[in-house]
Amino acid sequence: MNIAKNMEAIFVAIIAIAGATTLATAAVPKFHAAPAAATLVASADNVTTHVVYVSAKRLSAAEKAAL
Repeated sequence: MNIAKNMEAIFVAIIAIAGATTLATAAVPKFHAAPAAATLVASADNVTTHVVYVSAKRLSAAEKAAL
């Protein structure tokens, strides 16, 4: 019952911690990679489609039940 009585205080504490975390991580500078010498632009001419072929058999009902 003590948790139910103090639910508002717990909620405010959680919001305060979340706000402090947000402000603390907002000040961290982001690392940027060096600019590339040549910019690679994808066009319809040089786009390759990757295909994945799965050559496995399906499990039978007995095999699924054994899992």
